[in-house]
Amino acid sequence: MISEPELIGEFGPDHTAEAVDGFDRKPPTGRRRGHGPLWAATGALTASAVWAAAVFAYGIGPDPKPDTHGYHLDARSCSVMRMKALTASVGEHADAPSLVPGSIEHPALDSIACALTLTAPKSSEDGHGWRYGLHVGLRAELHKETDPLPEFEARKEETLWGGGAERIEPVPGLGDRAYLLVVDESTSELRVAEGGAVIAITLSSTMDYAGADEGKDPPPVEPEPPAAEPYHADLITDMRDVMKQLKTG
Repeated sequence: MISEPELIGEFGPDHTAEAVDGFDRKPPTGRRRGHGPLWAATGALTASAVWAAAVFAYGIGPDPKPDTHGYHLDARSCSVMRMKALTASVGEHADAPSLVPGSIEHPALDSIACALTLTAPKSSEDGHGWRYGLHVGLRAELHKETDPLPEFEARKEETLWGGGAERIEPVPGLGDRAYLLVVDESTSELRVAEGGAVIAITLSSTMDYAGADEGKDPPPVEPEPPAAEPYHADLITDMRDVMKQLKTG
């Protein structure tokens, strides 16, 4: 911080005006006036120049707003969950993408959460067998006043469920920063930060009995859900598509 110059000592009985080089003396007759305002203006300009240099060199001053990169979020944004790659690997949409309660629309932050279920075709002849599926969740935030990257980096090990991950892998070439979090064998999360946008897609594999809707009782032994890792490449592909759609939609 640039402060006012300090004077050593105090004016008092033992300190005369001469002690400060006669700045308090009246100018002699005939001396040109107006140097005081010129000196003050020159000092102000010098101080401004030094302050500007400090802002440039050390980042002093208000932080710039993050680049939104054209992202836009509203209640219709769940339609970007086309998930073409995951759907091709699993089977079909069991339902349409739905908006999860708790969306935010604010001058500083927009936020949405959406959910979708993908399911495999019925596997038995009577259509009442076990089949696997994927629960897919999307959470997108658009920070318009502050850069979310420092917090994104600080919380990279924390999943949307609030717990930790078994493994974290950086994903190069995706946004400004991206991490793939392996929560457990059947659950993964891909998280991306780009400018003011933070986007996360979660997937969790499940098993359900296809005849439950018709009142059929499932067999007593439920098979283990498939691992989520084989779907990681599809998850990254679909994340790229979601990011593109949130910019153009």
